Amino acid sequence: MSRKRVSAGRGVRAGLLAAGLALGAAAQDWIPLFDGQSLAGWRAAENPASFRVENGAILCDGPRAHLYYAGRDGQASFTNFEFQAEVMTRPGANSGVYFHTAFQETGFPGKGFEAQLCSSPRAAANYRENKLTGSLYGLRNVYKAMAPDNEWFTLRIMVRGKQVQIRVNDLLLADYVEPQTPPAIANRPGRKLAAGTFALQCHDPESKVYFRNLKARHLPAGQASPAGKAEFDDYEKEIIRLGVANYPLVNFHVHLKGGLTLAEALEESRRTGIFYGVAVNCGVGFPVTNDAGIYQYLESMKGQPVFVGMQAEGREWVRMFSRAAIGRFDYVFTDAMTIVDDQGRRMRLWLKDETPAIKDPEAFMEMLVDRTVKILENEPIDIYVNPTYLPAQLAGDYDRLWTEARMGRVARAAAARKIAVEINGKARLPSPAFLKLAKAAGCQFAFGTNNTDRDIGRLDYCLQMVKDLGLKPADFWLPPAEGPRAGRPSQP
Repeated sequence: MSRKRVSAGRGVRAGLLAAGLALGAAAQDWIPLFDGQSLAGWRAAENPASFRVENGAILCDGPRAHLYYAGRDGQASFTNFEFQAEVMTRPGANSGVYFHTAFQETGFPGKGFEAQLCSSPRAAANYRENKLTGSLYGLRNVYKAMAPDNEWFTLRIMVRGKQVQIRVNDLLLADYVEPQTPPAIANRPGRKLAAGTFALQCHDPESKVYFRNLKARHLPAGQASPAGKAEFDDYEKEIIRLGVANYPLVNFHVHLKGGLTLAEALEESRRTGIFYGVAVNCGVGFPVTNDAGIYQYLESMKGQPVFVGMQAEGREWVRMFSRAAIGRFDYVFTDAMTIVDDQGRRMRLWLKDETPAIKDPEAFMEMLVDRTVKILENEPIDIYVNPTYLPAQLAGDYDRLWTEARMGRVARAAAARKIAVEINGKARLPSPAFLKLAKAAGCQFAFGTNNTDRDIGRLDYCLQMVKDLGLKPADFWLPPAEGPRAGRPSQP
């Protein structure tokens, strides 16, 4: 991501915001959608008993059903609009608010889009919903719970022309601009911006969700919004296909380096549809060297829609930080790029002056594999990153040096402790051969790019490996829904 593109993007969005504020006075008054006492103006489909009014709120509780807003005349329709509601989910609930939709007697609405509501997904029948509250379902997914269960929060949906924005407690989580030729969505041909009404979802008998203070207002037809591109390219279409299919599209290996700010990273995340894990380097010679540094970094990232990660550097890190501090991160990863060789030399393999001439590559590989296995067996990590990296003087002989036996040792060590293996989009590591062995060993995987500057990078190699290896959503690792590592029942 270049500085020029980020600056241009900020300028365009700032102009649009100014235009939106100028036109705000022309927006119509808010229309109350719920009187707090009855379901007047609403029409239930499939299982009407799944909806009732309780303590001034609409309660969704029962078998699958959808409650459509019809309005006083039964013809409610919104094109450009702003919708707002207060929502409270109970643990395990799955629900949503559909918009630009239309009444249908049974099934999930085939027309329109869904703003997802799910903060603590349940695993049932070999399916775990990965798309969480604030997602524009399938198109721009949020994978970290940003609205706790059992607490009221505000959901806002705004549509202006080709742009859809979803906010939770005023935090922008999804920002999608539909192209002139909308992407084809499997089994959802009606997922196109047009016009329609709203619908509240009761997903299943174990999902209990409350709505109150629902209101909407029409926005002016001419209100400024970004112009959609003609059509998504193949890369963008594949991201949407995988997002709809419940693959967790997360780049866990993002750094705020080269002047890249968190605000710019979040804008890029929303633009591309790839959720980010932002990691800080912790260890000897890196920005964070003690618990105080960890807590300061975590405070700076508090409440942000990213996973917050620790990149553990060197082998000393396990003695530099307390388990309590480490446990505050959403995830921890490390690599085998810093090791101590058989002569006691500390080597950072990416630095030429710390990696002397390797006279016996075979002996070096045996030592490297041994060190890597020890890291995987002993260090409390979630993801093994930069996997199978070799110093520059050996990289050209990668396929010969990484024999099946050596790859197998590393893959089995990761699988034994349920450590995910990174598929690195920038370095194009590890090789397809290693990934096949890791899959056979039972490893899960995670995407990453390990940017060293403002260019976060793309996931082309990662997506190709998904296709070539036949990887499924369950093959990918996500931080558990209960949050930071310290709050989990167990950890590696």
